[in-house]
Amino acid sequence: MARIKLTFPEKVLFHTSIPVRITDVNYGGHVGNDAILSMLHEVRVQFLQHLGCKGELDVFGTGIIMADVAIMYQAEGFHGDVFTVEVGAADVTAMSFDIVYRLSTTRNGKTFIIATAKTGILCFDYSTRKVVRIPEALLEKLP
Repeated sequence: MARIKLTFPEKVLFHTSIPVRITDVNYGGHVGNDAILSMLHEVRVQFLQHLGCKGELDVFGTGIIMADVAIMYQAEGFHGDVFTVEVGAADVTAMSFDIVYRLSTTRNGKTFIIATAKTGILCFDYSTRKVVRIPEALLEKLP
């Protein structure tokens, strides 16, 4: 079976740290896939705030909605790890863009890439329930 392959963009637009909580660990003793997805949501909100947005419902005057997600798991994460999450952008169109994430941790002096992920984002008008163009103010901040 073919596996997804994600590439992190050259330009890092934002980075943050996310500690792994005990509730992020599953029965296998490592960070669960659902926890990674929840972390992406938190990082996305922080990234948008970093850009100057009020939140996902007000991204320079419009909302956003997630159209798709892909996560490429590369190493295990464990309780007590602190993930460094780098954020970039890719595939910018008139109405959509991808937010790309690289999650890593350093353990015993060695750095591990835990996952590379992307969320496909559409600009969305929640009052009309329709996809809309990316605001110019946002386009100026994306590569």
